[in-house]
Amino acid sequence: MNGAAEKLRFILLLAATLLVMSLGALQLMKIQLVDGSSYLAVSQSSNSAQQVINAPRGEIVDSQGEYIISNKSGFNAVAEKAFFPADDEAANRIILTVARVLDEEDASREDALPITFTEPFEFIPDREGDIARLRKNIGVQVYATAEDCITAMEMRYGISESYSEEEKRIIAGVRYTMLLRDFSVSNRFTFAEDIPMSAVVRLKELSFELDGVDISEEAVRVTNMGDVVPHLIGTVGPISAEEYAELKASGYALNDSLGKGGIEKAMEDTLRGHKGTRTIEILDGLVINDEITEEAVPGNTIKLTIDSNYQRKVQQILENHIYWLQNQESSAAKGTDANAGALVVLDVKTGALLAAATYPTYDLLDYINDYSAVANGDNAPLTNRATSGLYRPGSTFKTVTATAALNEGIITATDEIDCRKYYTYWEDWKPYPECTGLHGRLNVIEALRESCNIFFYDVGRIMGIDRIASYASLYGLGEEMGLEIGRGVKKGYIATPEKFEEMRWTWQAGNVIQAAIGQSDTYVTPLQMAAQAMTIANHGTRYQTYMVDSIYTYNMNELVSKTEPVTAAVIPDKTGTTFDSVIEGMKQAAAFEPYYYPALKDYYTESYLLTDLPQAAAIKTGTPQMRSKEDTGSAFIGFYPADDPQIAFSGFVEHGEYSKLMIKDIISAYYDKNYVIEPLDEASSVSGSESDDDDIEE
Repeated sequence: MNGAAEKLRFILLLAATLLVMSLGALQLMKIQLVDGSSYLAVSQSSNSAQQVINAPRGEIVDSQGEYIISNKSGFNAVAEKAFFPADDEAANRIILTVARVLDEEDASREDALPITFTEPFEFIPDREGDIARLRKNIGVQVYATAEDCITAMEMRYGISESYSEEEKRIIAGVRYTMLLRDFSVSNRFTFAEDIPMSAVVRLKELSFELDGVDISEEAVRVTNMGDVVPHLIGTVGPISAEEYAELKASGYALNDSLGKGGIEKAMEDTLRGHKGTRTIEILDGLVINDEITEEAVPGNTIKLTIDSNYQRKVQQILENHIYWLQNQESSAAKGTDANAGALVVLDVKTGALLAAATYPTYDLLDYINDYSAVANGDNAPLTNRATSGLYRPGSTFKTVTATAALNEGIITATDEIDCRKYYTYWEDWKPYPECTGLHGRLNVIEALRESCNIFFYDVGRIMGIDRIASYASLYGLGEEMGLEIGRGVKKGYIATPEKFEEMRWTWQAGNVIQAAIGQSDTYVTPLQMAAQAMTIANHGTRYQTYMVDSIYTYNMNELVSKTEPVTAAVIPDKTGTTFDSVIEGMKQAAAFEPYYYPALKDYYTESYLLTDLPQAAAIKTGTPQMRSKEDTGSAFIGFYPADDPQIAFSGFVEHGEYSKLMIKDIISAYYDKNYVIEPLDEASSVSGSESDDDDIEE
């Protein structure tokens, strides 16, 4: 009896267990097979995404706080992926509508497709890299034509045959640009920046049929003074694929912009700021929450050492001089082939860049709006000759040779050499150029005043190239200058046996004496020549040049850092009088007027004599060869006042003459803020000073 009861109990328990297991299995099957799609949909539709908020870029001001580059509040037409249709037909309709409005309202719309806008479709010239990237991105053969690419994109993006060929190209261009800019929930797409109010109004009116399209009010880059050192300022542009590959680890996105040159590029980390974060929560395809979870921090503002007003005057001084050279009316005219040049002014006490003029130049607004016209302008306007122009320094280099010879005891300030116009040390060779005159016996001070080639030929031969090159290096010639724009500043080089070997040239004894007068194959920049003048003015101390005075928080509310002078090199005065002698020679050169120039009567008068300045100036001029013996440039270096220097300067005019005639205006414009420099083609005289020279501060 007991055994039968136990057996029955076991059977009932087993049946119950099997029933429960069966019910569980059925429920699991229901979840997986019947309700699985709905659970999957919920899991897929319930998510959140983070969107980047771009930070306003830091601004750039001149030494007086005037804005060279600033930001303004502008309107951008953007697409938000979270609200944008996933359906190709709807997306293409919206894209075409937005593009049409923007085009009709003259808004500059972004289109990265390297294909012409009208039939027959062809690849845009000089964009081989973009064309190769396009073929790869849309999966066509490497030999695919522009028509093939358009056809492939019609299929890829579901572009209807009902659209015209022009409309297909518009849609394909936007869709491809969206691909390049990584259009996603995290990265919105910008159709166009800083659109006119008329476009804003029209897009707002159409908003009910433009899902995902919005008008975003953001900081827009503004060029306030495009004519002020444009080469040194640089521009901002979209990030390229190559740049993105290098910068993505630093937080850059494909739709970002960054500095493309000058300070904009060199100081990118300072200017770019820190992005913010916007968190978007989506449920069942609908946005249920949208909030800023991290505020963007604007970039810092950069204050330059350059006074825009003074910079413009120095630029005009250079342009006036070249214009005058080209338009001389005298039968004794010289330098009429002048077509380019540069002027540089430095603060003697710090190395700060005060002005850097280059001719020809351009306006940043023209560069942004019509790059091709600027790039193809006469005489390479994109070249910054102040920092990248490489020139023989000519006789301005004699100050280097004089310093080395005096400091190393090769000569004293009273030792004399006999100048008989031609250098006769070698019986079978008379070097060119000979001297400008037959000077007779003269010492180093007189040789600097007269710019006597024979004196410096002989001193250079006795001293040797190693000492000449060593002192040139200490002066900064052929060396890095420290200016913040980096690769935009060339080093140049000094003529030495090592350099000749590198270039596979033959070094000869005659190269030593040519190097001693700034000829041979010594090539330096006007910036380096100004640093050379600064070093003499400081009795041997050369400061590193710089153009960033300080860094402030956005809107200049708080000082972040201030640039302090950095000593780049020191030439110790071994005799105690080395620099006094060189400076005395330069002072005499400033006061010395050996010739009467008949050509000068056209525009320049005796009022351009440096002796008319309130205090003595110190200068050294040069007439270096360019392409041939007959083709020369005109150069100068100097500082003022000679006995308590404040500014150092240099200048070079390609194929020109009389460059020293610009010096007085450079000095006067610096000391007299009311000093006016009128464009020469609009003025009866170069000088437009509204005050007398006696008003110059001493």
